[in-house]
Amino acid sequence: MHRSLHSTALLAAALGLTACAAPGDAFAPRAAISSDRAAAPSPHSVQVTGGGTTTFGADLDSDGDVDGSHFGFAAVIAGDGSAHGDFTCLMAGNANFLGLRLMAVQGPVTSGTPDGHSFSGTATVKVLNAFGPGVQSIFHGIPFIVTVTAGGPGVGTLQLTVLGVFDGVSGDVARGNGNYDLARETLTTGQITIH
Repeated sequence: MHRSLHSTALLAAALGLTACAAPGDAFAPRAAISSDRAAAPSPHSVQVTGGGTTTFGADLDSDGDVDGSHFGFAAVIAGDGSAHGDFTCLMAGNANFLGLRLMAVQGPVTSGTPDGHSFSGTATVKVLNAFGPGVQSIFHGIPFIVTVTAGGPGVGTLQLTVLGVFDGVSGDVARGNGNYDLARETLTTGQITIH
């Protein structure tokens, strides 16, 4: 089931399906993890889950649109900081960000903070048209960190940083540190829970 959900998310991004036509649409991505991987946490662990759409609250790429993304994640973080789960953040073809209509950051969650407010792993980053019309670029083994605040629309937040790549690219809010630090995103639909 996990592979099926993961493959479905990749296929949707790769084919440019515009089914996610509007925030709040029933087709918005959900947490990309099966129920067996998101099993109940042990007494000394925390479970962090979320899915929905977000807004940066600003036009980060100066194209006249307020930017945002779609996301889904679920992870169980042990007291020692080890974790298992999955994370997906994407532009699903219904809006553009940095001139990209299709982009996906997807990968397993392998560590996190004991309070569940931050988790990390290694992702595959896929973009279409970043290096020319019709050119699909795939970057493997890209470390990422996600920081979250629990809550629903207007309250829950997500901030994604990809490490060691894309420093200084439009949208980077901490240029010069070797990473691509996106601004904090606020939920417009969906929910983030930590328990």
